[in-house]
Amino acid sequence: MSKHFCQSLSRWILLPSAVAALTFLSGCRQDMQNQPKMIPQRESLFFPSGRSVRPQVPGTVARNQGDADSYFQTGLVNNQVQDRMPFPVNMTVLRKGQERFNIYCTPCHSRLGNGRGMIVERGYKPAGNLLEPRIAGEPMGHYFAVITHGYGAMPDYAAQISVQDRWAIVAYIRALQLSQNATLQDVPPGTNVQKLSEVSEQMGYSAQFPEQWTLPELTNVPGAGDMHSDLVGQKQAMPASAQNAPKNSFKKNSRHTGTK
Repeated sequence: MSKHFCQSLSRWILLPSAVAALTFLSGCRQDMQNQPKMIPQRESLFFPSGRSVRPQVPGTVARNQGDADSYFQTGLVNNQVQDRMPFPVNMTVLRKGQERFNIYCTPCHSRLGNGRGMIVERGYKPAGNLLEPRIAGEPMGHYFAVITHGYGAMPDYAAQISVQDRWAIVAYIRALQLSQNATLQDVPPGTNVQKLSEVSEQMGYSAQFPEQWTLPELTNVPGAGDMHSDLVGQKQAMPASAQNAPKNSFKKNSRHTGTK
């Protein structure tokens, strides 16, 4: 059998196999617009029920889901706020609450919780005084709900603060409130307590230093809508000579007097 005849025979044998292989591979081709995935709320032939969305197995909880109706998640029991923590409070919880409070709450409420934070001092809407008897009398679940959902001009912080940390802030708020009228009788037996005057002396200050400190008055900065009318009033109150004076004269006077 000649070599040429063997090569021709091999081609005729391999050609149908190659065609069959190409036909098989083309049948396995998957376009991107026809991806093998389950689209929510669409039917599926894979499951007997015809649904692509699988029902949750009874008695199970999805990861990070928790009990959405629990007191830990809502601060409510039978749709009523409660005055209790959903877990025990220790110094670790209070330190975490203080840290989160100082980050998210002090711009409006200040570190004292008196509602006179830095942005309030600069004209933002006054925040609630957490030490005021009316607000201090609110149950702990109320503070959790306010942090979660917002209240009045205060936005919600559910996206920024985890549920656990929200409760830690609540515990720290209650500690701030209790500290305003705390007495030595409130301290557990055996606890070493120092007077504020003693701490001041240890830090190099006088014993009367804490008593001399007072809160600053609110600045009451006018809002953007009020500033124009105030400027107009100031201009009307100026003498005519000052209103018509060149701008450069004011600059020279300010340099001369040393004012800005």
